[in-house]
Amino acid sequence: MQGQRDRGRERARRPFRTGSAADNTDKNERDRDDKTLTPTDQGESTADRTITQQIRQGVVGADEVSAGAKNVKIITVDGVVTLRGPVESVTEKTNIAALANKVEGVKRVDNQLEVAAK
Repeated sequence: MQGQRDRGRERARRPFRTGSAADNTDKNERDRDDKTLTPTDQGESTADRTITQQIRQGVVGADEVSAGAKNVKIITVDGVVTLRGPVESVTEKTNIAALANKVEGVKRVDNQLEVAAK
């Protein structure tokens, strides 16, 4: 039994390997910039949280939105919504921004969604 646990621990320590290396260095450096909003910048007012919640519900409930796009970042500060993250197409990018614009209280949508390269 002990030998099995040791082999399991050893496997868990090995890095997962895929065909290509994942390198988000450029995006990570960009996100350290104080000018780039991240989820920690989310407004704490009830209105901002409600806007973010309603947009998230719309995105998650939309059948035409891919599984990956359902995880985009939605950040609301003083009624201004910033959308960030990868989507599969220009149409998906436009549809998510349209969902955000329909939510009551949204002053403006800063659509920073990025169409993933295929």
